[in-house]
Amino acid sequence: MLGRLSFGVLLMVFFSVTIAKAQIAADAKASDYNRNNPKMEEWLQDAGFGLFMHWSMDSQLGTVISHTIVGSSEDYQDRYYNELPKTFNPNKYDAMEVARLAKLSGAKYMVLTTKHHSGFCMWDTKTTDFNIMNTPYQKDIVKEYVDACRKMGLKVGFYYSPEDWLFLRKKGALIKRRNRDVIAKPFRKEYDVFMQDQLRELLTNYGKIDIMFLDGGYWPPAKKICWEIQPDILITRGALNSPEQTVADVIQHDAWEACITMNNQWAYKPTNKKIKHGTRLIEILIETRCKGGALVLNVGPKPNGELDIVEEETLREVAAWNFVNSEALYNVRPWIIARENNIWFSKSKDSNTIYAYITKIDWERGDRKKFLLKSVKATANTKISVVGQNDLVCEYQYIIPTSKYNQSKAGLEISVVRAQRIYNANDWDNPIVVKLENVEPAMEPVTPVTMEPVRTSADRITMKGSIDNAAKNQSLRIGFKYRVYGGFHESIYSDKWESTPLKKWQSGKVFETKLKKLDGTKDYQIRTVVEQNGVIIEGKIIKCRKLKQAH
Repeated sequence: MLGRLSFGVLLMVFFSVTIAKAQIAADAKASDYNRNNPKMEEWLQDAGFGLFMHWSMDSQLGTVISHTIVGSSEDYQDRYYNELPKTFNPNKYDAMEVARLAKLSGAKYMVLTTKHHSGFCMWDTKTTDFNIMNTPYQKDIVKEYVDACRKMGLKVGFYYSPEDWLFLRKKGALIKRRNRDVIAKPFRKEYDVFMQDQLRELLTNYGKIDIMFLDGGYWPPAKKICWEIQPDILITRGALNSPEQTVADVIQHDAWEACITMNNQWAYKPTNKKIKHGTRLIEILIETRCKGGALVLNVGPKPNGELDIVEEETLREVAAWNFVNSEALYNVRPWIIARENNIWFSKSKDSNTIYAYITKIDWERGDRKKFLLKSVKATANTKISVVGQNDLVCEYQYIIPTSKYNQSKAGLEISVVRAQRIYNANDWDNPIVVKLENVEPAMEPVTPVTMEPVRTSADRITMKGSIDNAAKNQSLRIGFKYRVYGGFHESIYSDKWESTPLKKWQSGKVFETKLKKLDGTKDYQIRTVVEQNGVIIEGKIIKCRKLKQAH
């Protein structure tokens, strides 16, 4: 009898585990499906820039949003959930002021954290007492935010985490970063009802919502309810590629969105901040647009609701650049290649107009500089100008800043002047954009393929690459770029790579290069590069992990 009982219990456990694993696998597969309205995805590609706001009641501490709960003691969690709400009073939050700054910056939409993983709701919800109405503020922040966005003509976006760690805590479940195995337990149906009730409130109480950013996994049931209630809502994370703290490594023609912080934390961080300066953020925006994506740039309001002054000032520098160069920000698509060295390219989606973004250059106002473009070819109707300038006047200087071009065998030679006075001094360090109308591609670019590297020892890597769509016997040179992986938050601060020597490509063969004397305690990133007609074309980035730990 005991043996039969034990066998029965084991059988039940086996089937429970099997069902749970099957559900997890089904979730992973279902997370790929996309019912976004194609017109909304095209709108995102046209808009190109939005403002993200990560903000919750733990902003009072200046800690990472929500994640301090994972691995925390019972005492910590008790004080987090019961004491922190009593002191959260963002009485200086001015939704109109934030929306006004977002619009000025060039953003076409905003996204607000309505609920992060902790479970704290920034709206007047009936699903839980853990919400903004049970704080000294006692006002619906989500409503204030929605109203302000609409008044400023910005599309309204919600961030919502289907994970809810307070719900799990009340069920006695261990709180950890990935909860699918926990949610697969017997209270999963109750969890789904709870989540659906919250999404139903968010998507019925505030009118039409344009964008939903779903974080934390467990997307399929959340996406289902979103599209059922508002069929035209654009789900970004959860349905589209949404790289975090980085930009797509190569051009993508489908809609995608990079989500990047202004410093190295999502929510407010009062100390030890590593703010990305304005020029770097503008470069990131340019790279995103030239690779076909939209950038949603995050700010973390202070506990009282005001924007951090450094973040506000940095955003105003981005605003100044966008105000000058907005023509090159919206309604653009990728060119045949992303860049030639430090000159990035995009193309107007409706014409043969190319925008060349000249980055990483010291350029005094009034100076004329010449550049050679190899991927662009002039026609009989080509025109050239500097975006934001009239090419007629350079204040206080006796020069005529007319833009010029010349098509030669070497390529398209352009000659332009930085004439517009942006700051009092002549120290505007940000990229200049050259507009080239009625031009054509000067080449048919090949595609470098980065293959899986082999780490033969702690300090050695064999890199492999090939080339797609190349003509037989085409004159090409192939090599690699590599760098130490800076970490999830750190890689975006630098774009410095080491390069191997370029060697002649032999048709149809895999190219290999060995790296030696590497730091065995570090992860590395590698990518294949090809030189075609003097232009370096970059392939996808692959990470090669370390084989040993640092002591």
